[in-house]
Amino acid sequence: MKKTDKTENQIDRIKSKLKKARRKDKDLTDFGSDLHKYVLNKRISKEALAKLEQENQVKLPEHFALFLTEVGNGGAGPYYGIYEIDKSLSYTGNTMALDCVLYPRMPKEEWNLLAGPFASAERFTDEEYDAARDKITGGMLNFGTQGCSYDMYIVIQGAYSGKVVYAADIYADTPFFFTYEDNFLDWYERWLDEIILGYDTAWFGYKMPGGESELIQTYEGAQSAETKTDALEGMFKLDKISQEAICFLKSIAEDKKDRNNAIRLICKYSFDDGRPYIAEMIKSEEEEDVLETLKTLRGYGKGSDIQEFVNAIHGCLGMIEDHETLSFAGYILESFGTLTLKDIEPFLCHPNPLMRRSAIYATRGCSDKAENAEIIAKTLTDCDEEVVRDSILYYGVVPHEELLPYYKAIWLKFKDNENFAKNFHGCLKKLKLPEDYFDK
Repeated sequence: MKKTDKTENQIDRIKSKLKKARRKDKDLTDFGSDLHKYVLNKRISKEALAKLEQENQVKLPEHFALFLTEVGNGGAGPYYGIYEIDKSLSYTGNTMALDCVLYPRMPKEEWNLLAGPFASAERFTDEEYDAARDKITGGMLNFGTQGCSYDMYIVIQGAYSGKVVYAADIYADTPFFFTYEDNFLDWYERWLDEIILGYDTAWFGYKMPGGESELIQTYEGAQSAETKTDALEGMFKLDKISQEAICFLKSIAEDKKDRNNAIRLICKYSFDDGRPYIAEMIKSEEEEDVLETLKTLRGYGKGSDIQEFVNAIHGCLGMIEDHETLSFAGYILESFGTLTLKDIEPFLCHPNPLMRRSAIYATRGCSDKAENAEIIAKTLTDCDEEVVRDSILYYGVVPHEELLPYYKAIWLKFKDNENFAKNFHGCLKKLKLPEDYFDK
């Protein structure tokens, strides 16, 4: 844990940059900053840290240990900050001595062998669950949280000791993410740099590091498609890009391979430049292209930008076969008040219940429910209980005499739900029927 000239200079830079970051984000708008306020805890002494290592039979990575003894024992850091070391050790438990079986860019097939038990329909015992998760998180130290089920670890065993890993709930096809930096100090300093530069740090560390020119150079020199994709996605964190970068992205948009990311980036930073691509892709016969276009419109288009494509989105409805595409079309059309129950009626006969549920959600704000009782009746007689539930949740209980037999048939399933029961009784009140009508 001895300082070298290189690490000493880096530690000095980090201390200086922390002050700059605090000034840059004086209103504490960066994610988690209102909690840590760019304040570090008091450093832990080398002797105290050595004692903790001995008690826990662990050897911390050198750069992480230097942070604790020379910068601060937790406090300010990405997301909700860095835990104090005794809190980290307590949260992690006795899995630190295990081998770290994870590594960067682990293939999904190999990850799935580890995550397989979590996808099993068989019920876990507590002991089996703990053993399976311990194997996945073994050899790492939990040093912070990103919120919800997302945690930050540092590898302390094996070839990748010192690398920061982002962990989450365990699912198939979603390996834990190894950040790009080789050690904790580089990762921490990058966080400060990106705050000072005004980058989007909401998902700090997931995007490739570097500014506009570095990322373009990486893309142009990359030998693998994966690196090219990472370089493009790294540009989403930038606060702005130059017109030269827009031209670079336009050249990529001519190539099918990276087209979607390039168009999304163009639209994010200059929607006028992206408009011709949107106009072309929204007419595509490929549903994947339409979905990407809808996501781009919803993510980066303003009201007036999107409005010119409303008719084209309506024209896409007939070719939609995926519930996600329908959901995004619904988000946009519903916001302009142009989607009707008649528009989504065909989707209520779709064999996929997720499609039927998406159709209901997309038309939750429609004003033509009372005129289309026969369509709502389809949702109330669906063979999938979640579809029926969504109909009550998003459509409410429409006060229409033709629907009363359908509501009566499902009343027993929902009468114990206080909110749903209130809607049922509200319907009866509007129709001037007794409150016990459905019970008879």
